[in-house]
Amino acid sequence: MRPRLVFATGNAHKISELEAILAPAWQGYEAGTIARMSDLGAPEPIEDGASFEENSLLKARALVEFTGLPAIADDSGLSVEVMGGAPGIFSARWCGRHGDDAANLDLLLAQLTDVPDRLRGASFVSVAALVLPDGREFVERGEVHGRLLRLRRGEGGFGYDPIFVPDGFEETTAQMSPEQKNAISHRGIAFRALTPAIVATLREGEGVLS
Repeated sequence: MRPRLVFATGNAHKISELEAILAPAWQGYEAGTIARMSDLGAPEPIEDGASFEENSLLKARALVEFTGLPAIADDSGLSVEVMGGAPGIFSARWCGRHGDDAANLDLLLAQLTDVPDRLRGASFVSVAALVLPDGREFVERGEVHGRLLRLRRGEGGFGYDPIFVPDGFEETTAQMSPEQKNAISHRGIAFRALTPAIVATLREGEGVLS
């Protein structure tokens, strides 16, 4: 099957997450409908926007231009209230190196050392975008509010999960099962909101791109 959409990710787990959200919304959905950008040889899009929305759209637009297919992208990060929303779009490279989770977390904890517990509110934010070859664009935002601990707890998840406790819970997102985390995750919220547009796009292309 030729893919009908391309996702701005090289992570197969992200594809599986999105497929799990789409499948109940469209009974005719088939695995393989969505491809990773790496599967199609697409280059890594440049993320030089000033917001989650800008970055997700930049990535999706670049993939549409390269592949000619509808494209999906997301941009996510941690927003700390007392830091004015930082690290925000720089969450994955807060320490100066992209993807060094341990160093990013160490730096953030050091910066928050003197911040009292009552001011340690934060949110995980994700913005998902769908861009179509005809120029239509759809953007949805998901947020999970919570608080930041002073010490790590839990071995699961990634990034800032070991210090983030969502509102209404006692455990960090690193202590939750994948099923628990996915049910409340910022990325899940954003993609569930985007699902009607994605399903409509797949249905429009049914019989054309298969």
